[in-house]
Amino acid sequence: MVALDPGAAGAALAEYASVLPRPRAIVIVSAHWHTEHPTVGLASQFETIHDFSGVPEALYSLRYPASGCPEAANEVVRCLTEAGFPVATDRQRGLDHGAWIPLRLMFPDADVPVIPLSMQGHLGSQHHFDLGRALAPLADKGFLILASGNLTHNLRDFQAAVASGGQVPGYVREFADWIWQRIQAHDLPALLDYRARAPAAVRAHLTEDHLLPLFVALGAGGEQALAERFHAGIDSYVLAMDAFAFHRGGQA
Repeated sequence: MVALDPGAAGAALAEYASVLPRPRAIVIVSAHWHTEHPTVGLASQFETIHDFSGVPEALYSLRYPASGCPEAANEVVRCLTEAGFPVATDRQRGLDHGAWIPLRLMFPDADVPVIPLSMQGHLGSQHHFDLGRALAPLADKGFLILASGNLTHNLRDFQAAVASGGQVPGYVREFADWIWQRIQAHDLPALLDYRARAPAAVRAHLTEDHLLPLFVALGAGGEQALAERFHAGIDSYVLAMDAFAFHRGGQA
């Protein structure tokens, strides 16, 4: 719903993007694209995928006409291959809502080339940190690594909150703040083991899909990157919308 009602989270993303140097290309990692092996999108023009249901009709009319860049996409493939990942490519798939919604908020003119990269939800936090680490050289070459998910994401609790009158469960902010505290402390072992160490971790994420993009961003930023939380808020009772930037040598 952020696409129709951006709210404070959408405003924060737009404001942050407005002060970024213009990226050469954007590598977008979405919680909604999963494959067996890391897969790089190579389409020259990306279709806008409306991968949702039970939402206002107006959402289906939204488009984000992003273009690809074969040269930049091949650099992503090369970085991942050199890091030892088995890499696939996909010339057909468009952008799911986890990709096009933040892109539309941050780069509304769709004038920066986009390179989608899939996740492997069955492989956990260490794999995705390593995936981000493989992308780190690109961050030093003008690429923006953009990871899209939610810091908490339990839609069962959303339904319960609606039924009970709309109270935010206490664990939502507790879990989100724990993640931020561990990021600030550069406590990578705790973050990678969040499922055992963080408060209410399994309740915050019944499956890991929506948190794993964070580990890609952590890896791309590097363990000693300067971390910034430029938004902290809760939408729809259970979705922590916190947004982070990881600065490598003065660059995000």
